[in-house]
Amino acid sequence: MAEREQWGSRVGFIFAAVGSAIGLGNIWRFPYMAYENGGGAFLVPYIFAMLTAGIPFMVLEFGLGHRFRGSAPKVFASIDRRWEWVGWFQVLVAAVISVYYVAVIGWTISYTGFAFSQAWGSDPKGFFYGEFLGLTSGPLELGGLRPTIFAAVALAWGITWLACMTGVRKGIERAGKILMPVLFLMVLVLTVRVLSLDGAADGVNWLFKPDFSRLMDYKVWVAAYGQIFFSLSVGFSIMLAYSSYLPAKSDITNNAFMTVFINCGFSMMAGVMIFSVLGYMAAQQGVLVKDVVSGGVGLAFITIPMAINLMPMPVFFGTLFFLSLTMAGVSSHISIVEACIAAFMDKFGWSRSKTTNTLCLVGFAVSLVFCLGGGLYILDIVDHFVNNFGILGGALLEIFFISWLCRLDVVRQHVNRISDFAVGQWWDFSLRFLTVGMLGVLLISNFYGDIAANYSGYDLGPLLCYGWAVVLSCLVLSFVLRGRNGRAGFVMNNDNSIRR
Repeated sequence: MAEREQWGSRVGFIFAAVGSAIGLGNIWRFPYMAYENGGGAFLVPYIFAMLTAGIPFMVLEFGLGHRFRGSAPKVFASIDRRWEWVGWFQVLVAAVISVYYVAVIGWTISYTGFAFSQAWGSDPKGFFYGEFLGLTSGPLELGGLRPTIFAAVALAWGITWLACMTGVRKGIERAGKILMPVLFLMVLVLTVRVLSLDGAADGVNWLFKPDFSRLMDYKVWVAAYGQIFFSLSVGFSIMLAYSSYLPAKSDITNNAFMTVFINCGFSMMAGVMIFSVLGYMAAQQGVLVKDVVSGGVGLAFITIPMAINLMPMPVFFGTLFFLSLTMAGVSSHISIVEACIAAFMDKFGWSRSKTTNTLCLVGFAVSLVFCLGGGLYILDIVDHFVNNFGILGGALLEIFFISWLCRLDVVRQHVNRISDFAVGQWWDFSLRFLTVGMLGVLLISNFYGDIAANYSGYDLGPLLCYGWAVVLSCLVLSFVLRGRNGRAGFVMNNDNSIRR
């Protein structure tokens, strides 16, 4: 078997890891979550969650990937062959995310072009749902293919294919070194620019105005942990694969701390940018900031275009904003696809070119579903179930297996031996109790919520078809893939010393 690829430099690895962690959610999810959960007071549980779950989880995944030199299935199989399916479940969840996440990247690419002429006109909401998406009456009415979205999705897949095809050092690392500095520069320029607008300070005040009474609400703490889990790309195979390409002598703890701090810092900067724009928009319309606040898709493709229409230099702001979204999305998509590529290369001994061509072609074909008129409905349902049960379920299985059925002290010793500074018993405690506990609470509360009431008012049929069926299919296929030996099989480390 060919020698495993490696990152060309530490900086290249950090840019790639940060590029995976920083995605669309940092820009459109974090600001709204902070606003809804106590403003500045939300930073207390958020930072606590970062220190007790985000960093420990990142150190764990970097340590496991580096120690066992493999993708998620190989890591678990190296420890205990019976647990290989957990790695495959994470990989399959990543594969599902890759086929719908790329559709949103297609939207951002399209809107980057629209920004030159404000093609959304005076009614961004009508334009987005009507002329652009051609939204049908429901998730069971698929509608026709949207040519603009199709072309943008094809472009996004092409960029990902090129980065993954050319390998870790020449493709993925090079892409990260270009995308991340440019992304940070653009968001910094946008933030400085919008802070000078009338009403921007009011918007930032609305975001960070602390309501400390919310700290007594357990839901705020659950939301903070949820934001950390969702925004760091941990628990669904990416960081295990990325860290497997690290050289033998790598500073695991420093790399993990830097990745988490940069990701969370970017989220806060994006929050300042977004709420500055919302403050300006509210001032121009003579309303309160709370009257224009939104999150998710509505923020990016309806509220922000409305604000752009009111701003000086709309072409400048609009182009930079949607180009920033595109770069954040593409860097994350590359990492998601690479996690899948690494797993199939490890298991079946396929070449990088064969694996990349196969997975990208199949992924592109499946993603066409999200280019149809009913694509937004399907995307919304799949995203909800994959995030709330796929990602959280895979993360909980990983943490429970490693922290309760294996010897964390052995992993900690490996990490400490090659790192500049050591992690102590707090790391074991955080993973074994706090992280497992909060993941369990999130998973149970999400399950109860979806059993008690249909998500977002959808009928049961579409939820079963696009939601529960997708997650259960990932679970079943994970056991199927575990049972197959493949042409090459895993080259095992034969190191079960971390098993109890």
